[in-house]
Amino acid sequence: MPHRILTPDSHGDETMKIAYDMLPDGLELVTAPHGRPEFWNLLKDADFYIGAGQFKHGPEFYSQAPKLKLVQTLSAGYNTYDLEAARSVGVPICNNGGANATAVAEHALMLMLAVSRKLTWVHEGVVSGRWRGNDFNAAKLYELEDKVLGIVGLGNIGKKVARRAKAFDMRVQYYDVNRMTTDQEDALGVRFVLLPELLKTSDIVSLHVPLDKTTHNLIGERELSLMKPTAILVNTCRGPVVEEKALYQALRDEKILGAGLDVMREEPPQPDHELFTLKNAIFSPHSAGPTWDNHPKRWRNAFDNCERVARGQKPFWIVPELR
Repeated sequence: MPHRILTPDSHGDETMKIAYDMLPDGLELVTAPHGRPEFWNLLKDADFYIGAGQFKHGPEFYSQAPKLKLVQTLSAGYNTYDLEAARSVGVPICNNGGANATAVAEHALMLMLAVSRKLTWVHEGVVSGRWRGNDFNAAKLYELEDKVLGIVGLGNIGKKVARRAKAFDMRVQYYDVNRMTTDQEDALGVRFVLLPELLKTSDIVSLHVPLDKTTHNLIGERELSLMKPTAILVNTCRGPVVEEKALYQALRDEKILGAGLDVMREEPPQPDHELFTLKNAIFSPHSAGPTWDNHPKRWRNAFDNCERVARGQKPFWIVPELR
């Protein structure tokens, strides 16, 4: 009998074709609308669950999954999962092992460039008929070369941001509760600083931490007040890492130069959100991670973990709280 994998039917037909094309022998992949009777019926005989983090699973989920051995997420973040419910039944939760790390790293660099070069402003000028009618001296467009990039959180994504930033000849420093060795820092071309020092000395601060109790509101009024008036904040991790009211005030009062945000505290945000009134903020709709290129990476990692558990091995990428 093949090992059954249940996944909700919210991935899209083309994405599911990728999954079925990659499905290893010995694994059965079934889908159903999440929360519907057919979903719960399939869950009863499921050995593995693959999700994307959009559904919360409390004790009732695990009580209806007596055979479940693994919850595997296709996303990097896992803040929507009920870790206590999983811990109580001994089911590991694993994230995607950095499958979208390249996409998020590229997106972070894109936001750095877009804010530094005021991309939306020059775009709007062109399409409204002002080809070179803008005042570039007053606008002050900036390069990345020789700027100090401060990376907060040097995990899979943070390291890839660092490597790409070096290609722009940026100087990279980082803060992480898990500090690297000196040899590792030398190999990557980064140096460790404490968070207040990073905020004071960086031209661009890029956030790459998981959302938990220690990172909720990590960047608030005090932290923003430490940053240079010419500094840029980029957030591609999770919205609640930044206190949005404080960010709005810092941008409005030009305490910092600008911000590039892929995530918000509330998603989707209210259409009249006060940050949307500002000209020095650029937004994308939590779209840094999902690219067409990384669908195979995410399913490959997920299926690999299912096969590992089926063989009696420990899965990769168990979230830190459940290790």
